[in-house]
Amino acid sequence: MSTVLVVEDSVTQREMITDLLKGSGLNVTVASDGVEALERIQGNRPDLVVLDIVMPRMNGYEVCRRLKADPKTQHVPIVMCSSKGEEFDRYWGMKQGADAYIAKPFQPTELVGTVKQLLRG
Repeated sequence: MSTVLVVEDSVTQREMITDLLKGSGLNVTVASDGVEALERIQGNRPDLVVLDIVMPRMNGYEVCRRLKADPKTQHVPIVMCSSKGEEFDRYWGMKQGADAYIAKPFQPTELVGTVKQLLRG
């Protein structure tokens, strides 16, 4: 079973995304900001990361850059999930190495579908 790391500072959003992914048969681990996410990934590499952008301590762009620059994690797919829904934000997210970009609010099927598609590779 695949493991997804959900990195989201909003408790409500984190729980909603976690429930959605668990409901579709995935293992889910969580982190509340970028620094915690990097610590979690060092200990236990997930199969995919769902990453918020606006977070305390380290934003999602920085986390994405670090993961993609590290040979141990560069192949882990990253789905950026953010309230920053402008075209530029999407472009910038993909430029940092994200594999997909979903703007909030999103349809549950869009998130689950994107995650499942990336996990299939």
